[in-house]
Amino acid sequence: MDTLRRVALLVEYDGTDFSGSQLQPGRRTVQGAIEDAVYAYDAEPDAEPRRAALAGRTDAGVHARGQVAAIDLNRRDDLATVRDAINHYLPDDVAVTGAADVAESFDPRRCATSRCYRYRIEDGRPRSPLSRRDRWHVRKRLDDGAMEEAAGLLPREERDWSAFASPLEDGRSPMRTLHHLSVVRTGAHTVEITMEADAFLPHQVRRTAGALERVGAGASTPQAFAALVDGEVASVGPTAPPQGLTLEAVRYAPGVPAWDCDNAAPSGAGGPR
Repeated sequence: MDTLRRVALLVEYDGTDFSGSQLQPGRRTVQGAIEDAVYAYDAEPDAEPRRAALAGRTDAGVHARGQVAAIDLNRRDDLATVRDAINHYLPDDVAVTGAADVAESFDPRRCATSRCYRYRIEDGRPRSPLSRRDRWHVRKRLDDGAMEEAAGLLPREERDWSAFASPLEDGRSPMRTLHHLSVVRTGAHTVEITMEADAFLPHQVRRTAGALERVGAGASTPQAFAALVDGEVASVGPTAPPQGLTLEAVRYAPGVPAWDCDNAAPSGAGGPR
């Protein structure tokens, strides 16, 4: 029997109707959808489904434009055929947008050098049914200048970020390195928060977004926001709702995997901080 071929997949999904990315018994998940599609395309008779590994865990309702998965295949089709064949069996709210052959040892989580998330807020207008699935609507117009000032005060270094995270399991380190945090008004009623780090703690991005919204709404100051970093575990918030969050990109060393993972600026390697 031929050695299995390891393939990395660039995955995009609307997380609204998923119970998150990671496999959960009895629940609809992105990993489950990928594994089912690969099984339909690639499995030999009576074979057990093969597990897909994902670069990061996203919560129920969170979206992705640049999630990365890896799975082993039997078939030796060209990469465009692999992509299109898996998409044939995937539901409409998840798709493979790229495929690359990778080393047998490739782990999309452990090999990643950074992750980039973007949180979108719609402000200062009546709520829109057309944007309810991918933005957090707040009625008050936010002071994005104050939010950007606050974002600039957080340290860009390795440190304990447990104040910005939900409680961790025993033995899990709260040390992470924040590379980038910015707030930009991209439209009359749209504010985007972009964060990049080597990795994130549970709910870290959503808690950061919730605290920045308070600054924009005038309920806190940039200086008070900056001081939150030294607070108690899980003290920062509120946790912003999931629909505003998108995993934009997972970055790797050049050529691992062999596609352009730069779905979001700035780049984790050499981009602005």
